Amino acid sequence: MSSFNRTLGDAVQRVTSTALGPYQSAVVRIGFSATWLLFLLSELPHRRELYGPDGPWSWDMAQQLIAGNHAFTALMWSDTALWFELVYALALLSALLLMLGWRTRTMSVLFMIGVLSLQNRSIFMGDGGDNIVHLIAIYLVFTRCGQVWSLDARRAADTGRQGVDRVGPALWAVLALALAVVTFMGELSWGWAVVLWALWAGHGLWWAVNRYAPGEPRTLLDVFANLAHNAGLFVIMAEVCLVYATAGWYKIQGSRWQDGTALYYPLHLDYFSPWPSLSGLLASSGVMVLLLTYGTVIVQVAFPFTLFNRRVKNVLLALMIAEHAGIALLLGLPFFSLAMIAADAVFLPTVFLLWLGGRAARGRDRLRTATRRGDPVPEQRSEGAEVDRTLVG
Repeated sequence: MSSFNRTLGDAVQRVTSTALGPYQSAVVRIGFSATWLLFLLSELPHRRELYGPDGPWSWDMAQQLIAGNHAFTALMWSDTALWFELVYALALLSALLLMLGWRTRTMSVLFMIGVLSLQNRSIFMGDGGDNIVHLIAIYLVFTRCGQVWSLDARRAADTGRQGVDRVGPALWAVLALALAVVTFMGELSWGWAVVLWALWAGHGLWWAVNRYAPGEPRTLLDVFANLAHNAGLFVIMAEVCLVYATAGWYKIQGSRWQDGTALYYPLHLDYFSPWPSLSGLLASSGVMVLLLTYGTVIVQVAFPFTLFNRRVKNVLLALMIAEHAGIALLLGLPFFSLAMIAADAVFLPTVFLLWLGGRAARGRDRLRTATRRGDPVPEQRSEGAEVDRTLVG
């Protein structure tokens, strides 16, 4: 019993004192914000037809739907083209700044607002990846996803040299004014008003405690922040497992998946064949179609059960990432694939992420040095053996 109590105490101590998975949460942040940013940029010429005033799903139709499902979207606050352009620009800017990790807590909220506003405005736009972006955008608000690989982390390391932060309070005040105007105009439901004002107050309290009470009050807030982060990260992991488990079990019930021919049919659809010759070549091999069809079901069903075996989990994780890369190439669904790969990244081993980050940093430094000097970029040397040996851990 004492051993159990000690183990339980250690687990509670770890969950409350540490924001777990800092590199995994950073990769999820970067991956999803980059996916959304690239999607918005790719649809920039058609934005008004997809989500704006020129779309077939009119503002009145969207208003009727939202009156029934009570979904949040800032695009229902006005039907003018100017307001739509402002919201679209906010979605673009917040995705870019969240990817860079600038004022991550604030940008995660604005990123969520941008995602929900556009997706709930036109619910029939998307390729499946929009659903996972929709959910992760909400979960990221509760995580401390800017601990590493962010401008916030760099600023925190340079706090002693930079002095008092003035940008944060100014941004907080501007957003308070905007939120007050929207609330006064009655555009927010009471539920969303409570959520957004609570987030605003929490950010202000965090700044005030860090500025004026860095002792025990800061420690207490750290505990709550760590609990929220770890809960959010756990929900993201559970969501990914649920997506794969339900997808796999539903596939098992389909006759085409049972006889091993399911992959054959989408490869012959013109809409999902950006490379017809490549799709035709793959579809011409019955054995390959059979293996890929059964392999997809096996990997998706088995993945949630392998989380406690790191080696098997890492193998299946690599297979799923390869599967999504294949979907992007063969079926022309790049943003769906990017979203799922970003979700898969929550399970990547820390040592691999450290190795990947180190390689990226060294490549950046070499490129910067070579650019300044006008020299050719030198080849990167292999990493230490101790890192290479632990990539499967």
